Amino acid sequence: MLEEALSPDGSFQRVFEALASAPRRRILAYLAHTSMTAGEIASRFDMSKPSISQHLSVLENAGLIAKKRRGQFIHYSIVPNNLVNTLNGFVQDVCPVARPIKHESRQIAERRADQDDEDQVI
Repeated sequence: MLEEALSPDGSFQRVFEALASAPRRRILAYLAHTSMTAGEIASRFDMSKPSISQHLSVLENAGLIAKKRRGQFIHYSIVPNNLVNTLNGFVQDVCPVARPIKHESRQIAERRADQDDEDQVI
């Protein structure tokens, strides 16, 4: 009843279903500071690429991530200014599983920024 009052289109339910999965929460942690392709995400999991693709689809349908084509690749990223992503980010900071993943995400973002700076100098 409360769910229907808050979200007649069912998006409230989709968000909770998306967050109920440990792999999807890990994907959100990887995307905390940078965008990644499905292949980059899949390389960090011991599961098939179609399974990763399904998890990405669930997160996208819940409005937690967005995809953008860059050349031949599709990059996935966190939807900014999303209350659920903000709250999840706080939880990731104290979660013993998500904290190191979020740290890795920050390192990837820093390496990419450094590489972009080098590319602009050349």
